[in-house]
This record gives sequence, structure tokens and C-alpha cells, in this order.
Amino acid sequence: MVPFSREEVEAAMDEYDKPRQPDSIFHAFGEPLHFWVRSTRDRLNRVYPSKPIVGFLRKKRTLNGGWGSRTSAAAQLHNAGYIIVDSNDGPTPPEEQYPHLIGDADRIRLCARNYYVEPAREKGASEVVIRAEDLGRDMGLSGQDRAICDALGSEEFQQLAQVPPPTNTSPNNSSSTVFTYQLASAKGHPTNTIVPATAMPAATNLILYGPPGTGKTYATTWEAVRLCLGDEVADLLRENRDALMREYRRLASEGRIEFVTFHQSFSYEDFVEGLRPTTSLEQEGDDEVASTSGGFSLKPHAGVFKVVSERARLDTGDAPAKRLDRSRAIYKIALGKRGSQEDRIREGLDGGLIHLGWGGDIDWSDERFDDFEEIRKVWNDQKDPDASGKDPNIEMLYAFRSGLQVGDYVVIPDGRDSYRALGRVSGEYYFDADAAVHPHRRRVEWIWRDDNGAERAPFYARNFRRQAAYRLDPDRIDWDALEAVVIDPNAERPVAGARPHVLIIDEINRANISKVFGELITLLEVDKRLGCENEVRVRLPYSGTSFGVPANLHIIGTMNTADRSIALLDTALRRRFTFCELMPDVEKLRRALAARQLDAENLEGINLCKLLHTLNERIEFLFDREHQIGHAFFTGCRNRADVEDVMRHKIIPLLAEYFYEDWSKVAAVLGDNDSTNGANGAHFLEAKRLKAPAGFVDEELGGDKWRWSVKASFDFSDFAA
Repeated sequence: MVPFSREEVEAAMDEYDKPRQPDSIFHAFGEPLHFWVRSTRDRLNRVYPSKPIVGFLRKKRTLNGGWGSRTSAAAQLHNAGYIIVDSNDGPTPPEEQYPHLIGDADRIRLCARNYYVEPAREKGASEVVIRAEDLGRDMGLSGQDRAICDALGSEEFQQLAQVPPPTNTSPNNSSSTVFTYQLASAKGHPTNTIVPATAMPAATNLILYGPPGTGKTYATTWEAVRLCLGDEVADLLRENRDALMREYRRLASEGRIEFVTFHQSFSYEDFVEGLRPTTSLEQEGDDEVASTSGGFSLKPHAGVFKVVSERARLDTGDAPAKRLDRSRAIYKIALGKRGSQEDRIREGLDGGLIHLGWGGDIDWSDERFDDFEEIRKVWNDQKDPDASGKDPNIEMLYAFRSGLQVGDYVVIPDGRDSYRALGRVSGEYYFDADAAVHPHRRRVEWIWRDDNGAERAPFYARNFRRQAAYRLDPDRIDWDALEAVVIDPNAERPVAGARPHVLIIDEINRANISKVFGELITLLEVDKRLGCENEVRVRLPYSGTSFGVPANLHIIGTMNTADRSIALLDTALRRRFTFCELMPDVEKLRRALAARQLDAENLEGINLCKLLHTLNERIEFLFDREHQIGHAFFTGCRNRADVEDVMRHKIIPLLAEYFYEDWSKVAAVLGDNDSTNGANGAHFLEAKRLKAPAGFVDEELGGDKWRWSVKASFDFSDFAA
């Protein structure tokens, strides 16, 4: 029986996705229950029932679905180099190695060609990268790193996939080995390098500035959403405030937009990195004596800029995560002594589990043992009444059973200075009474393993201790160095598909810029971002870590010109930012009210456009253009009462602040400068002449004195519609 080609299987899947007639062969097999097959192409749903696909190709309406014979559906697809999975896309290997099924080496080569090489060719890639661990996980081959590496490095694979000899990382024959193949198209022509569908825009450093109420906050929100989602999506949201704010809040909840407000006491330690006191001297549980600092220590604490920069750098986009979760703990778990207890270590590595000898023969599965004191109490009652909380049967057991959580990582040491495996805990504690050694166990998915080991020092500067189970100090873990070994040598660089992130700095002019940014002001330049032509990194003063700003982090600042002139900003900051002025705009006021079926030129008899324009003309004449009144003060008005409320509680107090309580100038702006002449033209303010108190002579006081007050009811006749 001739095996299917990849093109035939994918064509059958294309047909399966199309609308069908009632007599379609696909309907002959009913609801699928077992044995699905994974497509090699990017599809909305990559999993298909195996029997309808094979039935379509063989033109048969009855088939066996499993592995039992060479004509069974799963067996035929298996022999064609396809991966059989369950309905949740989990690999389902054969229960036994039937003689009619191809061997592991041939299947590895076929799957690597079908799922890696050919899809890359179809996309026009110039090379394809296959990591041994990724292929093993895709196929469900646990602990077969050597077989996978042998197959990928063989001449048979080069002939099958039509690729030249690969370059591969060392050490060879480990889960972290990466094979890179240069590709040519089927006709031998050179191929193009894959370019993302949406190219990452150049990093944005933008400051929106203008007088109060000119819509800087709304403009910042729209700009942040635009940078994250693209122009097309943002344009649809520009006039829909509610929809725009929903998207903004969603992006903020995902960590893609971060917001911070500068103020006079804001510092480098708040923004980038500082030291914070902590009483948790030893996360690892050492018996070391507390320092002479009175029981607390100072540890580096990341500020908002470092946090969002790292979040942007580590983003993997919509692709499957290729990074470790840095919020999780890492525990050191010793499975046995190197050399003399290799069988115990092998049992864990080959069997996908970790095991612990401390804790005796007691089953600690009951949920009450989540509590340290419960473990201690039972051990004292049943084993050793004198044991303290530092007894390893209590301390190590608690760390292994309760401290270590599903999703945390475990590192398997190879002596004090190296390690040989890293895994993710996938199961809760269980007690295996039939185990030859170490009955306390947990399931683990190994992410990386290498019998030759890797050096500990680059990722953890402290020697591994003798304790069988303990948590590594999170402040000493260098995640970049760890990922470079267990994920990819270039893991520290942002991936091509990393999504844009935005940091919004409100009131950016209110802080001492030189003090807050420090040496990082240079890193903001577009060409000095990570991965750019003139990439620059600095070593941070408190943590000592190397730091750079990723290209997918955009920075938007806002600045109120009534607080401080743009001319007073730090020159270094001004060189690195683009400035966009937002001034009062009558047209925006008109559109905002029109969106609510209101007329800005006749809101219950008031012409808001004329009111705004007139006030700003007078302010610019008496003061300057940077202290004008923004249109946003009036965009929420629905009736005459709202306008009066804005004038009374926002505009007039703001004018009083602008003119330092010189009410004659406030009156001039409001058109009430005739109030002191006793005229009846007072619209907003009233002036009453003050009589000189007893003992004062009018001539000595330099003229008339006036008491100014805000009228109980405003007269908008000068701004009538």
C-alpha cells in the first residue's frame, strides 16, 4: 500500500473544511471518538478525525480507526509521517510497536519534514530551525533526545527533506540541541526570508502638550490603542469613546499598556530600579544569621519602566510561548547522588517524575498537610516527638509536597556547580507505596535535559546546597542565562512577533527628568533600542543586571503647558521625543456634542463655540496662548445648567489661579470689566466698592478697593445663540 503524500492529506483536510452534501463520504463515519490527526499547516482548527480523511483518500466508507492493521486509518496516517492525536491535540502514540508501523527513526524524519521543513518552504523561508525538544514534544517522544538528534543529523533526512547538512548547537544529542537547515524552493530557486505580516513600527517617543482641557488624556488613550492594535482598528474607534476605553482597559489588563504619573518627588528609584527593605532574608530557608541591619535587608526592586520594558522584551506575540514563566518559583530537587545513585536519577528523568526520600513511609496526600504545622504534628506523633521544624523529614517534605506548586519549575543538580535537567511540575503530590525507593512523588514535564550537564553559575550565582528540596532565591536567578541554555541561545532578544507595548507618562514635565531617567535617557533613542543597529545596554546600579530598552516599547508623555513651559524641559529629553501640540479646538467641541445629538452653537440658547473662542482670545491677549481654556471642559455639557456648573466650578477658579487672584483681569476675561462702574453688564462677577474702615484714609490706600464675588445666576447674553 503506497503511503499518502503530504499534499494528498492536506488536500483531504481542505475538502473536509468545505460545505458538504448530505451524501458526502465524510458523513459516513459519524461522530469521531478516537484517533485524530494533526495538520501540518496553520489552520483555524488543526485537528481532524482520521477515518473520514483516510476514507476520502481511499474512497471507502468503512474503516478501522486504530493501529491494528496496515489498512487502519491511524496506521496509514502514521506511516505517512503524520502525528496521531486526541481531540485536544495531545500526541497519541501506538500502544505497541506493530510490525506494519514504520520505525521511530523513519517516523522522526518524516514528521520533521512534514511539520517543519515543508511548511517553512511554503512560506518562502530561507532557513528552518528544529529544536530536538520541540519535535519530541510534538510527537510525544519522551526521553528520546538521542534518537531525535541522530535522525535530524543523518544523511537520510537530508535526502528525504532535500536539505544540506545542518548546523547545530552543542552539546549534541540533548533536548536543547538546535538544528538549522538552509532551504531552497522546490525548483531550486533561492527563497525569501519570512517577513511578519505587520512590520513592527519604529519605536515611538511622543509628548502631547497643550493647555488644560485640550483632550490630551483622550488623545493619549487613542494613540496607545493605535500603537498596540494598528491604524485600521484605531480609526474605527476614534469617534466611539466607550469602545475605545474598553479596548484601552483590556490592553492595560493584559499588561500591554502601563500608566504612571510624574510628580516632584518621583525619582530614579521609583521609575527604574531602587532598593527596598525586606525581612525575607533567605528565600531558600538558610540558617544564616540575620545581618546587623536589625533583621531586614535591602534588595533591588524594579520600577515601572523596568517592569514594562522587560514585559515587552519577553513578549512572544501570538506564537506559542517559547519562554519560561518568570513569575514561577524554581526548586532544586535532588533525585540521588551523582554516580552512585544514577538509577534513581534515571528513573525520574526517564519517567517524567521527581521523588523524595525524606518523609518516611507516611502518605501525606490528605489536603490538611498543606499546612506545615499539620506535617510537623503528625511526624512528632508517629515518628519523632523531639523533631523540630528544621528536621529534614518535615522541612524537605513540606517544600516538596506543599511549597512546590503545579506550574513551578524544578532543576535537577549535577553536583554543586552544574545541573542536568529543568522541568515544569505538572501534577500534585502522590504516595507510591510500591516504589522501590522514595515513595513521595510528583509528575514533571521535562523542558530540557542533558546528561553532560550545564554550568550553574551563569543562571544562579550561588552553589547548590545539600538539601534535597528547597526553593532557589528568586533575586539570584538570571532568567536570561537559564533560557539561553534550556530554550534558545538567543532567548534574551525580543522575538520577531513581539507585540507593541506602551508606557504612558502623565504630567511628564512635573518631575526632574535628569534625575528620574538617569543614564537610561540614551537608551530611549530609536536606533539604540535592543536589536537595532546601534544597540546600547547599561548595567543597572542596584541589581547589576544588563538592561536595554526593547524596540517594541513605545513611550507617550503628556504635558500641561499651564504648569510649565516646554522651553523649560530637559534638553536631552527634548532631543529624543517628538512633540505634538494640542490646542483648544472649536470643531472638536462641535463634533463631541453632535455625537449626542446636541448643538454646540445653540445649547439651550448658549453658543458654546462663541463662548470658548471669546474667552481664549481674551486670555491670550492678557496672559499667553499656553493658558487658554480647552474644549474638553465643555464636551460633557448637556444643558444650560451643565455649562453654568463648568463656568462656576472649573473655569472661574482656573482663571483666578492664572491671574494670581487679580480679579480685575478675571473680570476682563469674562467680559465683566464694567462691573466696577456700576453698569448693568455684569455677567459672571459682581464688584462692590469697599468703604475704608475707621482709622483709614481713602487717599492713603491708593484708590478704590473692591470686593469681588461670583454671581448666583449667570448671564450668557453675550454668547446667545
